[in-house]
Amino acid sequence: MVDKLAPGLRAPAWLVDEMQHRLVLFLNHVLAQESEAMARLARQKDRVVLAQWRSFAIKLIATPAGLLDVAPAHARPDLTLAMLQASPFELAQAALRGDKPAVRIEGDVQLAAEVNWLVDHVRWDVEEDLSRVLGDAPAHALGQAARRLADGLRQFTSARAQSPAGPGRAQP
Repeated sequence: MVDKLAPGLRAPAWLVDEMQHRLVLFLNHVLAQESEAMARLARQKDRVVLAQWRSFAIKLIATPAGLLDVAPAHARPDLTLAMLQASPFELAQAALRGDKPAVRIEGDVQLAAEVNWLVDHVRWDVEEDLSRVLGDAPAHALGQAARRLADGLRQFTSARAQSPAGPGRAQP
């Protein structure tokens, strides 16, 4: 159903721009907590990465400070990363299993290696951010609940994928 509706749905340009800038703010927040990540990005300053999934695309440029910014529309990408998984549901299932999505990579090999390092080593410490707002104990409790929920979802998706009927089929 989503696939049938998606081609006709287009977000307004102002909304796409706003969402891209919000994403950059979030990514920079996460990067700022990891000095090695910022140092690696600083070495890639002015390099542009185009990330694509279906009809969604964002061009990011590495800044001299080791952070990211939305690249100008005319900027030519040094690296293109295109996620091959079309289904948002299958993409979510893979993420819950901890799998990396299948990605087509075109462009600069060194920049691709740096992006891969960032994906492998930089993590958002949600509990730390929550503790600044809620305090340590409530943040820890929410973190534990989220981990239990994620574990349950992983077990459910693993069981569905391994069932003899296969995913999406009713079992007798």
